[in-house]
Amino acid sequence: MKWDPRAQECIPALTTGPDLRRTKFNLLDTFRRADKIAAVHGDTPGETLALLEWLLGLMYAAEQFPETVGEWQERVEERAPLDAVADWIEAHPGCWDLFDPEKPLGQNPLLLPHLEAHGVGPAQLFMERVGDYNQFFDHHHLHHPEPVPADSAWRAMLVQHAFAIGMRGKLKASAMNLPGTLTNLGTNRLASRLRIIARPAWEGATLGDLLRVNTAPWPKAPGPLNLTWNQDQPGRRDFTQPGPRQSRTPQGPADLHTVLGRSIALRPAMLEDGSPGVDRVLIGAGETLDPLPAAFVDDAVTFTGPGGVKRHLGPSATRDLWRESEALYAAVTERDKGTDLYGRIALLHGRRIHLWTVGLLSTQGKPITWVSDEFPFVPGRETSLRRAAEQGSAICEYAARALYIAADTAREIAYANARPDDKKRQVARFNGEPEMWAAAADLFHILLDQVVTGQNVPDAIAEFGQAVRALTIDSLNGRLTSLTGGGTGLQARVTAQSRLERLLDHTTAPIQLKEPAA
Repeated sequence: MKWDPRAQECIPALTTGPDLRRTKFNLLDTFRRADKIAAVHGDTPGETLALLEWLLGLMYAAEQFPETVGEWQERVEERAPLDAVADWIEAHPGCWDLFDPEKPLGQNPLLLPHLEAHGVGPAQLFMERVGDYNQFFDHHHLHHPEPVPADSAWRAMLVQHAFAIGMRGKLKASAMNLPGTLTNLGTNRLASRLRIIARPAWEGATLGDLLRVNTAPWPKAPGPLNLTWNQDQPGRRDFTQPGPRQSRTPQGPADLHTVLGRSIALRPAMLEDGSPGVDRVLIGAGETLDPLPAAFVDDAVTFTGPGGVKRHLGPSATRDLWRESEALYAAVTERDKGTDLYGRIALLHGRRIHLWTVGLLSTQGKPITWVSDEFPFVPGRETSLRRAAEQGSAICEYAARALYIAADTAREIAYANARPDDKKRQVARFNGEPEMWAAAADLFHILLDQVVTGQNVPDAIAEFGQAVRALTIDSLNGRLTSLTGGGTGLQARVTAQSRLERLLDHTTAPIQLKEPAA
């Protein structure tokens, strides 16, 4: 059986046209029609991002990339065609067959002999379905033999290579006569940070525009394209020796965007309609990278963590992405004069860009969910956007603290003789923070759009503050409705409402939150 992404339809996309049809393209048509395709759109944000990473890797491998910032700007503004990438892919020697017995696309052929004895069902390939590969106690679902289409398996494999997190794989390396390092799965290069893509949002923008904007200048050879697990690759681990993981630095952006972050083996199967599929999967440890130099993470947003250590901004279980946008706009404002992503897009005068942010939220070795958001940017307005983001965030943070204090005020009256251990649960009953944060997200994005379209920034922030004030009051009132209508319930309600209004009008409150003077 053969499956080749150059010939098979494998990339979901949204085409241009009056009905905006969803369809699929193979690799060759994707590049030849890149300026007629509106956008790539996978089943999840992570799948969409992994597909874009693969396409960027192919552009570098085909040597269709700028060497300088000036050349990058010229290619973006003049819309340099991408047909040469398709020509290179079509003519490039090497194995593109997902089921080749010696050089399977994206896989480690060392695992193929062990598929029958140690492989499990294809669900293991999809991070969103199985979490840490051990979701159910008896692992029964992992052995379900129902095959999945080959193109879905290929895209899921790309996601694994880019985003899979550190854990123990469900295989017995000792039974395969391989060292234990194969079982210890490392965290892949995008799993712990937010990946930011500059998405062109000007009229008529296409997939081709997106790829050109995100193809960073590279003055040297792009490095190899990782089509399969090649033991001749310098520094690539061979799993013949136990002990510490072998790690390496990518040789260039083609190598970086196609790093094989997992050892994967797929068994071909026939679907009911006769098309190729995958019914058995084996996943082990893949490549481990050394800390990447700045040139390989020019989209990353950094912050200073404990001990003064700089870290890349990652997804948080307690903070929505929009609450981190002030750090993103700070990166845009403090750009390194055109040498990173934010400096380059600042050169596109009059062009609106959306900063599309994607991350994988996980905890204790288990993927939880994909998080993604978009933030507008127009060159020349970065300072205004940063100001709006910082002040908008400060307004919401103050409102959240005020809601907590008001909730605690209601608790003290409603539960006058409560045990200390019950305080947290009782405060949560009256705390309207979740409702406030959820509804404030839309208001925040409206604020950013107003700044991008040229509205007066102080006026836009003032309007946002008054909307958050009303939202905060409503959020508390919604939580207090469970109190009785008289006696202690009425006293708790009135006192908490009064406390909240005093806090919103306090001298320390952001001025935009205060009640306007008559």
